[in-house]
Order: sequence, then C-alpha cells, then structure tokens
Amino acid sequence: MKIANSKVTAERLVKDALAKTKHFADYNIFTFLNEEGALARAREIDAKIARGEKVGRLAGVPYALKDNFLSPCGETTASAHILEGFKSPVTATSVELLEAEGAIMIGRTNLDAFAHGSSTENSYYGPTLNAFDRERVAGGSSGGSAVAVALDIVEFATGSDTGGSIRQPASFNGVYGFKPTYGTVSRYGVVAMASSLDCVGFFTKTPEDMDLIMSIASGKDPKDMTTLDDFYNTSNSSFETVSREPHEASEASEARNDGPERARSRGKNCRIGIIKDFDNEVVDAEIREALKKKCETLKEKGHEIVELEMPVLKSALAAYYILQPAEVASNLSRHDGVRYGFRSEKSSSLDDLYNNTRSEGFMPENKRRIMIGNFVLSSGFYDAYFLKAAKARTLIIEEYNKAFEQVDFILTPVSPSPAFKLGEKVNDPVAMYLEDLMSVSVNLAGLPGLAIPVGETKSGLPIGLQLVGPRRSDKNLINFAKELN
Repeated sequence: MKIANSKVTAERLVKDALAKTKHFADYNIFTFLNEEGALARAREIDAKIARGEKVGRLAGVPYALKDNFLSPCGETTASAHILEGFKSPVTATSVELLEAEGAIMIGRTNLDAFAHGSSTENSYYGPTLNAFDRERVAGGSSGGSAVAVALDIVEFATGSDTGGSIRQPASFNGVYGFKPTYGTVSRYGVVAMASSLDCVGFFTKTPEDMDLIMSIASGKDPKDMTTLDDFYNTSNSSFETVSREPHEASEASEARNDGPERARSRGKNCRIGIIKDFDNEVVDAEIREALKKKCETLKEKGHEIVELEMPVLKSALAAYYILQPAEVASNLSRHDGVRYGFRSEKSSSLDDLYNNTRSEGFMPENKRRIMIGNFVLSSGFYDAYFLKAAKARTLIIEEYNKAFEQVDFILTPVSPSPAFKLGEKVNDPVAMYLEDLMSVSVNLAGLPGLAIPVGETKSGLPIGLQLVGPRRSDKNLINFAKELN
C-alpha cells in the first residue's frame, strides 16, 4: 500500500487517484467526487510530515467510500432517489477510524439502491461496468467499490455485505473482499438493510492490506450494541492455531494446534473443507475446475482436503429471502419524504405524500423486497414463513458448527458463475437471487468470509473463491490467505 512519506506526498497520491477517476469515468464507479476536500486533507498531512509530526498508518492513502456510509462529505444517497439531497449530520464509526489514521476519501461509490441487488444494476445512477469486461456487471451491491480497487484507482474501498455484497463483486473483479464475523466492525452510520445480517467490510488488492485495514476498523463501539470486543487485534496470529480443542486422536488436528513449526514438519498445516453439496451442474464448469486446482495446490503445500456434507445449506437461500426482506421492510419504513431526502411534489394529502414519495423514490427491487417482507410478517403468514425461516437459520448455524469440528476453514465458490452480461438477469428476480446461493449462509451464521482471486476463465473473466472460517477466526482467515497469495 502506497503511504505518504518524505518521498511520496499525500497530495501526489490523491491527484493520481483523482486523475484515474476521470480516466475511468465511463465505468460509472462514483456517485460523488471529493476533489477539493481530498486535496485539502492531503496538504494537511504533507504539512505534518514536513514538520516531523506523527501521522497515521494510512497517511495520505486514497480510498473509496460505498455510498451507504454516512459522512458529512457529499450526499449519502445509498444510490437511491429517495435519499437524493440527504447530507448526513454524523459520520460512520468505520469512517472515523480510517480517517483518524490518515486515509483520504476521494469519492463515494455506486451500489444497488439500498444495497438491494447482485449486479449494481438497481442503482438510481445506472450500472457500474465490470473492470475486465465493459459489457458485464460489476456484481453487487458493492460494485462501485470493487471496480475502484480493481482498476487501481484507490488502495482500498469500504463495502457492506448482507448476503454476499462484498464477496461477489470482489470475485467478479479479481480483488480481495472480506466480510468479517458479525459485529467485528461497527455498523453505526451505515444505512441499514437487514440489521441481523449486515456486516461492514473492505476491498483490497492483497491480504496484507486487508489485515492492516481490519486492525484499524475492528473493535467495540458504544454506538453499536452488536459490536464485539476487539478480538481481531488480540487473537493468535498463526493460522495453524484455532480457538478450539483438537479432535480425538487426529494427527491432522494435533498438527494444527501444537504450533507452526511442528505443524509444518508434519506437513499438515490445516484441514480445508470442501462442500460436496455445491459440486453440481448449477456451478459453472470453469469455477469447479478452479476449485479443484486450488485444492490440488493446497495438498501440495501439506494441507488436508476434507469433503463435507452440509445438506441444510440448500435451505439457506430460501431462508435468507424471507428473513432479509422482513428486516428490509422494517428498516425502509422510515423513508417517507417528511424528514429528509426526496419528497414528491404531486401530493395533496399526507397519504398521497407517503404513497407518491415511495412510489417515485424507491427502485423496483426496493419495492419488491418491501412487499415480500410485509407479506411474511403479516398476520396468518408469520408462522408459516418467517418463523420457519428463523428455525432454518438455527439449523444452518448448527451445521457450520459441526463442520468446524472437523476442519479449520471451508473453501467454496463465491457465486455459481463469473460476471454475467449487463441486462441478462435484471428482469428475472429469481435468477438474480440465485447469484447469492453460496454466500448467504455465511451471513445467516454470522461467520467471516474472504473472497480471494484464483485465476481467470478462458475468456479472461476473474474467478474468485471464498474462504470461510468459524466465528472470530478473522485474523487466522486473512493470515491463511497470505499463505495462499
């Protein structure tokens, strides 16, 4: 990561990043550019360096902010018409932590409106283009952030992940994308989608950069009651050591838990689980081949591959698309055109104001999820749908707990296919929802997941796989990715 010092100024870093935003303007990555503010902040940092004052670990590093993170800098719209014109009076905790270390926000990135989508085609500002193929989607919802990193505009970008919204666009654009354990990074100041599933995470070019960003952003926040203690910076740094007891009489388990040197000497550093239930015709053949090759590489490095049967995960997508819309319907009820954001001028009564503002302000996908959410929460359907989905979520958590009694990490595809063409699925909600088939269970269980680039298809599209670990194994997960890099 390029950090400002006596040889490379923060102003130079910011100017280079801003020049790239203009060069790649037709990719529709940014909804707002912070040119004046970023340059002013860069000059402040350069002045500190010149005076010999202490600067942060991210001094002068340009970054991109997903446009659902609150900050007084520019409008926070979540790429939704209904939030157009909204200037936030507060700053997200994660933004405060990053900027306290000297990071400089150069712009806000495009996303599916309110993060509802898997392609960034549901944005009020139009779709972001894939970094490798301009006729294909960037993925979603954090498509703008992923492409900003992939095109080397910024060193890192923020994202939010409710069912794969960091990992999938990271996979589609050949970068690293991390969804931490639920509660690792504060959600305060991030526009809520589904509060029991939302996680703040990041995009970077290397796992080393991800480690640095996570060490800064993680920790307890009194403004977010769901945040965990700062286990990330106090956990064991060796990926071979996991926070649980070894299995009975298992040589592989003993190797994982008696230290790096003995583990390496035995040639069994970790046990990596492969989910058999995901190895089928639903997954693109080139992705299955990439997974197979990565497993062979892991074996050559001394790791053990374990096949897992996790049939309950087949219910994850159905459970997710009941629980998530239910929470969406609740969270979006606050947008009514009365207090902030867009207000319809066609209204003659309060009821008309609500109806017209929401009809004009929400994107079709927002409306679809509100309707589904209200349906599954309504009298007579709550037990039939929402309650059953909540029970399925518990079974999914138990399934992962059993799996992590056998393995250290799980390696799976991120999505069934590489980046698909623009417009291919935008009018087929079910096909779009199926993009989340392999990612939503990680959110339902509150686990950490890291998308890692592993190669390209024959046509040159990036292929990503995801590493999944037990709760609070975030540091180990990223360190293991360093070994694979």
